[in-house]
Amino acid sequence: MKTRFTTVDIRAVIAEINTNYIGMRVYNVYDIDNKTYLIRLQKPDSKAVLLIESGTRIHSTDFEWPKNMMPSGFAMKCRKHLKTRRLTQVKQLGIDRIIDMQFGSDEAAYHLIIELYDRGNIILADHEYTILNLLRFRTAEVEDVKIAVRERYPVENARPPEPLISLERLTEILSQAQNGEPVKRVLNPHLPYGATLIEHSLIEVGLSGSVKVDNQVDAAQVAPKILEAMQIAETYMDKTENFGGKGYIIQKSEKKPSLAPGKPSEELLTYDEFHPFLFAQHASPYLEFETFDKAVDEFFSKMESQKIDMKALQQEKHAMKKLENVKKDHVQRLEALHQAQEVDRVKGELVEMNLPVVERALQVVRSALANQVDWTEIGIIVKEAQAAGDPVACAIKELKLQTNHVTMLLKNPYISEDDQEEEEKKDVVVEKGKKNKNKDKGQSKKLQKNKPMLVDVDLGLSAYANAKRYYDFKRTAEKKEQKTIEAADKAMKSAEKKTQQTLKEVQTVTTIQKARKSLLKFLWFISSENYLIIAGRDQQQNEMIVKRYLRAGDIYVHADLHGATSCVIKNNSGDPIPPRTLTEAGTMSVCYSAAWDAKIITSAWWVHHHQVSKTAPTGEYLTTGSFMIRGKKNFLPPSYLIMGFGFLFKVKTSLRANKLKKIKEKYKDQDEEDRELRMQLLGSAGPTKEEKDKGKKGKKGKGKDEHVRKPPPQKPPPKPRSVETAAKKPEQAGGGEEVEDNNRQPGEEGENLLTSLTGQPHPEDVLLFAVPVCAPYTALTNYKYVKLTPGSQKKGKAARTAVFSFMKAKEASTREKDLFRSVKDMDLFRNMPGKVKVSAPNLLAAKKK
Repeated sequence: MKTRFTTVDIRAVIAEINTNYIGMRVYNVYDIDNKTYLIRLQKPDSKAVLLIESGTRIHSTDFEWPKNMMPSGFAMKCRKHLKTRRLTQVKQLGIDRIIDMQFGSDEAAYHLIIELYDRGNIILADHEYTILNLLRFRTAEVEDVKIAVRERYPVENARPPEPLISLERLTEILSQAQNGEPVKRVLNPHLPYGATLIEHSLIEVGLSGSVKVDNQVDAAQVAPKILEAMQIAETYMDKTENFGGKGYIIQKSEKKPSLAPGKPSEELLTYDEFHPFLFAQHASPYLEFETFDKAVDEFFSKMESQKIDMKALQQEKHAMKKLENVKKDHVQRLEALHQAQEVDRVKGELVEMNLPVVERALQVVRSALANQVDWTEIGIIVKEAQAAGDPVACAIKELKLQTNHVTMLLKNPYISEDDQEEEEKKDVVVEKGKKNKNKDKGQSKKLQKNKPMLVDVDLGLSAYANAKRYYDFKRTAEKKEQKTIEAADKAMKSAEKKTQQTLKEVQTVTTIQKARKSLLKFLWFISSENYLIIAGRDQQQNEMIVKRYLRAGDIYVHADLHGATSCVIKNNSGDPIPPRTLTEAGTMSVCYSAAWDAKIITSAWWVHHHQVSKTAPTGEYLTTGSFMIRGKKNFLPPSYLIMGFGFLFKVKTSLRANKLKKIKEKYKDQDEEDRELRMQLLGSAGPTKEEKDKGKKGKKGKGKDEHVRKPPPQKPPPKPRSVETAAKKPEQAGGGEEVEDNNRQPGEEGENLLTSLTGQPHPEDVLLFAVPVCAPYTALTNYKYVKLTPGSQKKGKAARTAVFSFMKAKEASTREKDLFRSVKDMDLFRNMPGKVKVSAPNLLAAKKK
């Protein structure tokens, strides 16, 4: 996989940046990690974000990248010197992979120098190229240059552009290359084009892209053709000077393993390379983009998910390989047992065919042993008889008197010597050629039967008994083979089941890793009346939530306790927030404070959005996460320290949309009176009476899922719509985002997220992943949940206990259990308030099981 910019890529992206972003001012600088930075540019009618990764890439981006909560020292230095300055020029230093970005002009100019080779570097310098700050200090010993603060960056050391290579120089390079080395690899260090462009140019002139240096071919004869290819490469370099073409992502196809015999293997397309041109060697599938900049942005934004896919593919292949090894081992065992049967059968037949010789040999050896002849003397006697041409002695090949056996060479007495020689010649041909391995069994039996074979005969048995012994061995091997087949069938089914489970778990984990939303970085839950409530984990997040998400109509909830979290109840409809939701938000604020460990019951309070201000009175200072409240605080009833832990399930939205469409079609002619009557018959709450509304809404607790469960009115109720509208904002959250972007309107993705979460999925729902939720106990009425109270149990152990109780629950489906298992431990307990005590029905009984 290509992960770095080449010279061609650098020239193309510089041309696009100069075309689109020159004249824009720097609004802010952020850091994603210690090597990757974002520069936000803007002008009155447009905005843009440049992403720079040291040693790897530079391009604009349309994606949301997670920013560090606290900017690094280098980011702060860049903010100090670059903020509000115009981007005036972007250029390449010589033909090196170094980019010089100039902000401002004349003596007020600053330079951001990006090195995209080796380990990379980003240097901030003034108008004289005196280094103000940098990512990595280094010393170039060859050039006697020190890259450090207050040193001057050596711009003049960049390698200048060179004219096209001469024929003599090209011939010299080729003649000095090692035999068998590819031409593109030989030329790459000496030319600025890169191996990919060199390969394309070689193909264009009729040579193979992988052509190698060969001593048999004269370099002087090949050089003119290669020089012609380099001229083509030079024209491509000229095109990048004012590049305005398209961008291409080259894809690589991988086959996903499948256990189903009739089902074809699925194809997995992954990103492999990115280029500003579609080169001749890229016959693979590819994606085309309007600009090279967009292609690079797409390539790197999907890199993490592609790595997840490839890791999953490798795990699937490993699981399938293990299954194949089990099958192969089974076949080898059966083959060995079958071969043993054949050998025993042939030995028994050879003993039967040579009964007189075997019986005579047994009598001679027994007689010698009966006369107490020394074992060594018996061997000498046999050798003397063999020298004399005794046929019985010649059949004896070895005396194994310590085991009471004699080894005899027996052959079929019913075939002539000519037939035997012919059979032996056939055997030699088969062994040399390694062919005809699958000859029919009848022929292989015949060859073994007609071939002389060494047979051990027992001195304690007669010739007939020895033959019977070999037939008994054969029958024993047959029974063993049958048992092996029966056991292997069970083992094979078990192995296939285990492989299927592995493939299933890999797919589940992959889905979860790719489907996580940035909403989960905050504390959050959905109230009994379906309002989204978000809160901060620390002071920085409290500051961010109020600054970015507190809007007109929203409610701010807090408690006068150390460590209490700031809660925001999202309410875009502007309707009054029900008391139950206010109480639940207050419970959350109190539980995530020092009151949890101290076990103190106290009250929270709430105010309207316009009462919250970051402006302190004269002479006072507000710390991070602190706010000025103007006006009256509305205190809530004392909050009990009881939280609940459960799971929400992400449901496939396409199925939910289909069901909603069917429901709308079914109830399209229903008026409001009919709907109220049907709802009363069903025992559901109507929207007209406030008392009923309060009493019934607490029974939902399923996020937005209720609109699919029950026949909806023609106009959806306002409160759920407000929660849908609020859901997008947490998704768009990114650390360190400026206030200016606060007015972004939520899109369909945020609505889909909340509407597709449910605490009680239907059996026909397709579940994608599970989201752990820690919320006030009264908000989890219809979840699979356990109760949490202040206790001594650590959060990790408590979370595992809760999941264990869910796994043992009879109503939990297999898919739900798979999703429970696939949630990471950190995601399970990160939202718990502190040390807890877990309570659940039949928890002790579940542990005993």
